[in-house]
Amino acid sequence: MNTGMHLRSGVCALVALLLLSVSAHITDQCDNGADSCSKWTKTSDNQPLTTDDVVTYEQLKEMVSTGNIQLFDVREPNELEAGFIPGATNIPLGDVEQAFRLNPDQFRERYGVPKPGLEDSDFVLYCRRGIRSLTALEIARDLGYSRARHYAGGYNEWNELEPQ
Repeated sequence: MNTGMHLRSGVCALVALLLLSVSAHITDQCDNGADSCSKWTKTSDNQPLTTDDVVTYEQLKEMVSTGNIQLFDVREPNELEAGFIPGATNIPLGDVEQAFRLNPDQFRERYGVPKPGLEDSDFVLYCRRGIRSLTALEIARDLGYSRARHYAGGYNEWNELEPQ
């Protein structure tokens, strides 16, 4: 075989690999937009989320009704005008890291609620659609909140499923 033939077959192989890679990437995307994508299931350290990391609507409803929850809304304050889940404390995503680095007294003074413990399993974060709360969960985990969870459905799902 001549050099030109080797070059062409090498280029064809590269193009085929590239197309295969792009094709695989495209099929892993969500058709209905990132904010409602259910494929956002990896944390920042590339560990897959488990069912222990996510709170369902039914679980959240039970936790809220019994008061057995430390619920944090990571949306911006102006978004609360659309509504919020009862009992939630607002800590905008941009403030999450600083907030959960505060000592317990500073946290209570600033937010009016006790600071969650590092091992608390009733520590739940939510936002509008679940994307920002997943980021907040990653931040909380990085700070040592190993049992923190997030409500992936967000306020949109809550509002849709809650009787008005």
